Amino acid sequence: MADKESSNEGKPFDPMEPWRGVRDAYLDAWSKTMIEMVNNEAYAQATGTMLNTSLTVSAPFREALEKSMLKALEQLAMPSRADFVSIASRLTNIEMRLDDLDAKLDTIKLAAKTAAPAERARAESGPAESGTAAARKAPEHEKSAGRAKQASKMKRGK
Repeated sequence: MADKESSNEGKPFDPMEPWRGVRDAYLDAWSKTMIEMVNNEAYAQATGTMLNTSLTVSAPFREALEKSMLKALEQLAMPSRADFVSIASRLTNIEMRLDDLDAKLDTIKLAAKTAAPAERARAESGPAESGTAAARKAPEHEKSAGRAKQASKMKRGK
């Protein structure tokens, strides 16, 4: 007596197998048709036109939404995007000024360090050498101050 549940190769009989074959053939045919339809210039132009139209139509709605959001934020005493941008630019300006002050302070510290030994040497040697060592050191400080100022300006993008 033959086993009804087994077909060739020892697999059990599946009544849905023919339907799966039909489904797979249908999806393959549909996939090839869609690929041919989408991969042409006319489809690309039509899609581009629809996208441009939808963006053009949605622009006034987007602007109205932005205005109403701004009004709502004002009514709720909450900051808007423009407020955050303004604060960010102010903080950036403060940061640049602090960098400038830091560079100037470094220059002053360096000048003080080099001036102190020169003053001691002048005090010990007497009035004959009236600050020649300090005069030789001064241009170096000016150069470093100029470099610090250039670096600060480059940070700011000027």
